[in-house]
Amino acid sequence: MNKGDWSVEKSGVALLCAVFLSFFPLGCANPGSGPDGGPYDEEPPRLVAMTPKIGEKDVNHLKKVTLVFSENVKLDNPSEKVVVSPPQEEMPEIKVSGKRVSVELLDTLKPNTTYTIDFSDAIQDATEGNPLGQFTYFFSTGGEVDTMEVAGNVVDAETLEPIKGILVGLYDVALPDSAFATQPLSRVARTDEQGRFAIKGVRQGQYRIYALKDLDGNAFWNRGEQLAFLSDTLTTGCYADIRHDTIWADTVRWDSIQAIPYTHFTPDDIVLRAFNEKSTLRTRLKTVREVPNHFTSYFTAPSSHVPTLSMPGRSCEGVFLEDRNATNDTITYWILDSIVAANDSLQVYYTYEATNDSTFQRYLVTDTLDLVPRMTNARILKEKKQEEERWQKQVEKRHKRGDYSQDQRPVEALRMKESIPATLPPDENLAFTTDEPIMRLDTAGIHLSLVVDSVETPVPLRVERQGLMLFRVLGEWRPEQKYVIALDSAIVEGISGHVNNPTRREFRITSQADVGSLFVTLTGTDTTAVIVQLLKTGDKVAKQTAVIDGHADFFYLKPGDYFLRAFADENGNGRWDTGDYLLRRQPETVTYYPEKVVIRENWDTEVTWNLKALPALRQKPADLRKAKGQQRKQSAHEKNIERERKRK
Repeated sequence: MNKGDWSVEKSGVALLCAVFLSFFPLGCANPGSGPDGGPYDEEPPRLVAMTPKIGEKDVNHLKKVTLVFSENVKLDNPSEKVVVSPPQEEMPEIKVSGKRVSVELLDTLKPNTTYTIDFSDAIQDATEGNPLGQFTYFFSTGGEVDTMEVAGNVVDAETLEPIKGILVGLYDVALPDSAFATQPLSRVARTDEQGRFAIKGVRQGQYRIYALKDLDGNAFWNRGEQLAFLSDTLTTGCYADIRHDTIWADTVRWDSIQAIPYTHFTPDDIVLRAFNEKSTLRTRLKTVREVPNHFTSYFTAPSSHVPTLSMPGRSCEGVFLEDRNATNDTITYWILDSIVAANDSLQVYYTYEATNDSTFQRYLVTDTLDLVPRMTNARILKEKKQEEERWQKQVEKRHKRGDYSQDQRPVEALRMKESIPATLPPDENLAFTTDEPIMRLDTAGIHLSLVVDSVETPVPLRVERQGLMLFRVLGEWRPEQKYVIALDSAIVEGISGHVNNPTRREFRITSQADVGSLFVTLTGTDTTAVIVQLLKTGDKVAKQTAVIDGHADFFYLKPGDYFLRAFADENGNGRWDTGDYLLRRQPETVTYYPEKVVIRENWDTEVTWNLKALPALRQKPADLRKAKGQQRKQSAHEKNIERERKRK
């Protein structure tokens, strides 16, 4: 819709007056400053002059916009709140002097284009900080002014938290999808504290919409910048509507509710889910050799290719033991050969998969690594010698006292940690970790006993190896019963040859009366692959489970407050996955249960959850929200109400 007016129904000046009236409270107001020189001034600044006029057409040689107000004004956070559209290559210069606000445009104006300067609520009177309101100045370099608006919200795709200060913009549907990565957005706005945006001065038509954390200020997307996009195009529109405003009799009493006609622009309910792409550009970030017997390589992205090692003049067979994570982006190499480990100047040839920066194709590259340990062999020998000298001095002191009980220095044992709580939930197991790879594990030396009346009765157990440095002990736990886990000495041997000391721990299985259960019935799902997460405060995941036949069940929960989040596990990997712009893949959809779930002792809690019952903006419980709103400054009207209350 293209008319010479900003409004569909009224001239630019008439509409501006209507906008002002909608933000200005009516009734008397004195320029006092409160207790008790009279009521606080509630009147916002009034725009009394402007150059050029708002809504003016055929403005082709403009360099500066000047706005003059009825009183001294200030700008609240203009670098974030004031947005010029179309986006400018050179940042405009915004100045405030007394009653005057000026915006100098440094870019050359584009022909036949509507320009908007969206001040949001940045313009305030200098004394009380009364905001002018959501004010947008506009003009056109052509014979028409584009009047449409597009509005909505931007939230974090994983947490549904509103994102403040992210750029939101449009491209004409005639442009290719690649425009987002090659040329600036054509119309832009920026989100406020609640993630809300409104793009104004839009020509009637169809558009693609994007959000962008514009780190380099070029108004188009580069890899590494947070983004969001709608898969579908949008079409601008509008219709006549009514809103209701309060008319005040004086500073504290309202007189009536007035119905005010206005033009309702659509769409105004867009929700953009912003995400950071998982990097696919793979390169070797660094390789670190902390100590002589191992080194670790770190990569910027996953790969299915397994890197290979070679050494000049000898075979690598039997020399290295690899400890790779699931995605091959962090790999530790333990050195099995003591002669190689003793070399502080170790040189290896390292072949791995990398990504070409320009073509994004994967290829193999070989680096020569000169690996010098941060803790050298010489330093280790020196510290061992110092430790031996300290031990001998202690022995001599004991001998002088006639104590010959500790002449033999203790053998250094394998360092091992046990994860054995005093009270173990029935759905958990015992974990043992070491700080070096386990080369031998004799499970016959692990004993589990049920303790009844101080009598220990052996019970079955199962041992599972999980990685090079972790094993778990599984048992058939009985609630409220007491158990003993015992490890004989020297049943676990590490790569260094050190073995474990004997271990004995007592623990009890949680009583059914001390825990609760949660049974969740889900409806409104578009896919059968859904994961439900049980959250504590701060989006921390306590447990998660896959939905089976529309149900997600959680057992043995400690009493307390919990929250629920679900996501569509589209690739079945059991974790939330982000989106990919080039593949046009949205991040996996996240949904929050809108209420707190209270778990009580010895109690089964049932929840029925329709995943489509609420829109995304209304789902997240208040207790989980991080953006609960900044400490809002008390308005002059609120100060007057408080003043009257204290006077009574």
